[in-house]
Amino acid sequence: MPDTPGLVPDAPDFVSETRLFYDTVAEEYAVQFGDLRPGTALDRGVLHGFAELVGEGGEVADLGCGPGRVTAYLASQGLSVFGLDLSESMLAIARRENPGLRFEQGSMQELDLPDGSLDGVVAWYSIIHTPEEHLPALFAGFHRVLRPGGHLLLGFQCGDAPRRYEEAFGHQVSLTFRRGRPERVGALLSGAGFAVRATTVREPDEAQGEPVAQASLVARKPGG
Repeated sequence: MPDTPGLVPDAPDFVSETRLFYDTVAEEYAVQFGDLRPGTALDRGVLHGFAELVGEGGEVADLGCGPGRVTAYLASQGLSVFGLDLSESMLAIARRENPGLRFEQGSMQELDLPDGSLDGVVAWYSIIHTPEEHLPALFAGFHRVLRPGGHLLLGFQCGDAPRRYEEAFGHQVSLTFRRGRPERVGALLSGAGFAVRATTVREPDEAQGEPVAQASLVARKPGG
C-alpha cells in the first residue's frame, strides 16, 4: 500500500486495520450513526460540560472524528474545533456534511501537532481500537499537545473482554472493539500526567443497541 499523507507509513497493524474497517463501512456507518446519537441527553451533557470547561473559542482537536457529528456539536458550543481521522472515506462524509469545519487525515497515535498547542482534546469512542499496552503512549501524546490547564475528554464502553467483528454492515471486514474499566483508564491517565476531574458511567441504551454500560472521563493537564 502506498504511503498516505498524514499517516505513518509503518503504522501498527491495529491502526491499519482500523483505517480499512472504517474506509469500508463509512457510508453505512454514517447513515446509522450520522447524527449526534451519542446524543442521549446524558452524553450531550458531558460534551456540553467539556465545552464549558475549555471555554468559548478554545482550540480543540476531535481525534477519531468519524463523520464529524461530535466535531459539529462542539463547534455549536463555541469551540474552535477540528476533526482528525484515519479514514479518508469518513472524512469525505464529515466534509460533505459540515462544509464550514476543518477535517484532516492523520493518526492520533502519532499526532503531528506542536507541543502545548491545544486547549482541549476529545477522543469520543476512538480509543476503543487501541490495545491497552499502547494506551500509555497514546495518553502521553494527548498530554504533550495540550496547554497547561487544558482538558481531555474520553468516551468508551465499559468492560474487560474485547469484542471481535469479522463482518459489519454487510461487509467482510475485521476489527477488535476494546472495552475498559473507568478506574483502570483513569489510572493510565494519571500515569501520563493528567488529573482526572470527572468519571461518568451510564447504563446502556438498549434502543441504540448498546450491550454494555458507557463511560466518559474528563481529565486536566496540571498548570495554567
